[in-house]
Amino acid sequence: MSERSLSAIVLAAGAGTRMKSARPKPLHLLAGRTMLQYMLDSLADCRTGHVVVVVGHGAERVTKKLQAAEPDLHLTFVEQHQQLGTGDAASVGLTGLPEDDGPDADDHDVLVLPGDMPLLRPSSIAELVRVHRETGAACTVLTAVVDDPGRLGRIVRGRDDQVTRIVEAADASPEEAEICEINTAVYVFRQSLLAPALRRITPENAQGEYYLTDVVGVLRDAGYTVAAVQVGDPAEGEGINDREQLASAEAELRRRTNEQWLRAGVTLVDPASTYLDSTVQLGPDVTLFPGTILQGDTVIGAGSEIGPNTRLVDCVVGAGSVVEQSNGRDAEIGAGAVVGPFAVLAPGASIPDETVTGPFYAASGPDDA
Repeated sequence: MSERSLSAIVLAAGAGTRMKSARPKPLHLLAGRTMLQYMLDSLADCRTGHVVVVVGHGAERVTKKLQAAEPDLHLTFVEQHQQLGTGDAASVGLTGLPEDDGPDADDHDVLVLPGDMPLLRPSSIAELVRVHRETGAACTVLTAVVDDPGRLGRIVRGRDDQVTRIVEAADASPEEAEICEINTAVYVFRQSLLAPALRRITPENAQGEYYLTDVVGVLRDAGYTVAAVQVGDPAEGEGINDREQLASAEAELRRRTNEQWLRAGVTLVDPASTYLDSTVQLGPDVTLFPGTILQGDTVIGAGSEIGPNTRLVDCVVGAGSVVEQSNGRDAEIGAGAVVGPFAVLAPGASIPDETVTGPFYAASGPDDA
């Protein structure tokens, strides 16, 4: 892959009204992490020099949460004060990137992606950037082929098989509505061409908004190449707009998490009934029985057995311990301990090494003493 510089703009300003929630849409949780954090994860296989997050609805909450959750990431936040469409959001995002009018300016690329596609894999983004640079395109679009395009934008290709434009569902002709290749709203642009193209788009459409998709037509009409990469798994391109889609995406993320731990040497007696946040850490030879729920920053030591029907949140369990049919939050269990059945560990509770609690044990925290 070329060593051209790469920046990223994550569009996370929308209100997400269909979520029907006081929580800003980018902060909805899936397997213990915010939707927006998964989008930043998708950049892992690319060397991004600058990452700009465009915020809007709940801007202060989104900014503070992300800064606290990802202190090692160097992020720039810019606010879209009026939600005038994805084209306007991209223009706002460009203001967060450093200006570079030097001789290498044409070698800069910029990824633009939404803040609501938590299933997007880093490998898909890396392939998009690779093809973009290999083809010398002005813009490369990540697409997917789906059975029911619904309200998604359609990819219109020309005789040369290049993308000629992207048409939103509300503006599609009957023939265009039949197209099954859809826009995922993930793009990589030659940065020097993006800003001038954005200045040429207008809000003359059914929504009265500035569509980032219209940039494709502007670039194509100017004689530039617009390439496309089809994602292998269409689910990666699905945005989250309501609670049903959120639950479906979380189920897939939990499946991936369980698969990762199975491959790492952890036994899940029944993966379908085992719920692990992506933030949980498990040692080798851990066994999780059905009905186990591990959340937050829980750490389970090597060789421990957890469950059945046990929930631990932000707990630390030492190596070789057994925790059966119990609940704990912000508690610590020493190595070789046997806890439960039916134990309840309050925040701050500490079970010494080799302790056998017996059934119906209740451990208070320091504030309860």
